[in-house]
Amino acid sequence: MEEADDDTSIGDDNGRLSGGAVAMAKTQAIGLDIGAKSLRAAEVSSAGGGRVELVRYAEEPVPAGAVRDGEVVDQPAVAQALKQLWSKGGFGSKEVILGIGNQRVTVRTMQLPKMPMADIRSSLPFQVEDSLPIPVDEAVLDFYPTVELAGPSGTVYEGLVVAAARETVMSNVNAAEAAGLKPLSVDLSAFALLRVMARGELGHGTVALVDIGARITTIVVATDGAPRFVRTLPVGTQGLADILARAKTVSQAEAEHQVITRGLQASSAPENQISADQYNDTARNLVEGIRNSIGFYASNNRQAPVSYVVLTGGGSTVPGLGQAIASETRTQTLLGNPLEGVTLGKRINGLEGLKGREATMAMSMGLGMGVAA
Repeated sequence: MEEADDDTSIGDDNGRLSGGAVAMAKTQAIGLDIGAKSLRAAEVSSAGGGRVELVRYAEEPVPAGAVRDGEVVDQPAVAQALKQLWSKGGFGSKEVILGIGNQRVTVRTMQLPKMPMADIRSSLPFQVEDSLPIPVDEAVLDFYPTVELAGPSGTVYEGLVVAAARETVMSNVNAAEAAGLKPLSVDLSAFALLRVMARGELGHGTVALVDIGARITTIVVATDGAPRFVRTLPVGTQGLADILARAKTVSQAEAEHQVITRGLQASSAPENQISADQYNDTARNLVEGIRNSIGFYASNNRQAPVSYVVLTGGGSTVPGLGQAIASETRTQTLLGNPLEGVTLGKRINGLEGLKGREATMAMSMGLGMGVAA
């Protein structure tokens, strides 16, 4: 990617993402998740054998509308919130790994001839120029190999090509830099989700990892810890609250409280009758989007059916949503916990200090577990 300033460049000269690489030797990094409602940063120490320690963690709200669909649109507001986040968290460094994942990021399966990764990345603009929805000179590209196969002309890598709109990437990079932070790399949010959740028992077999945010839902299907399918939906649970508030029978704050506490049944409250149909349709669209995504994977990979759907993200705890997803996908659905098997550092205020935040911590922790390849 092009250099952000004289001292910082993201990826390499070809503009690649960090590609989801996992640290083998002990590393310590800070993952920064920029969400529609909150900023989250996790300082993580990773070592071989799957050992992970959460060293520091903090959250900070962002003003409404400052981040839209995973992209910073109000740089001064986000930069100020980032400064407050760093002050609150007491992080040991200003170097961060940023996540990116929205409708302006394309992920596609592709086979490429086996060669050194540096050569693959340098050839990507020529390999993918006819298969992307955006011009390659406006994209940040990377390739994540998942399996090695024997092809008719020699050995090939099958994997995922990631193409992110450069404008989207740089809007988040620029906001971080305006807050005095130094982005070391940009990683696909889906890879961060995979990294933190596909561990232990979930690192075996085929699982669908679903992170339901305020405005964006990220879906990753992985087999034995390797990504096979990635999709980002431009919907989340904030849309439910917006519908209730738009009817002007309850305030925005009360609408959000009802979604959190009453979930899919909030539309049955007398004060919400005017918006009940639209509320139910929005909830159905979210559930069906998840079902159809997993169904699309299943129809093309009958040899590796999904055994579990694992939910994370702020929307994963909305009452009734998990049951609806389980019913629609006909698959056992679990609430994921990114803290499972993770050691808490001395600066973390015990499990009680994180209680209730587990669902929203996955992305930032996964980013903190990654290193540039």
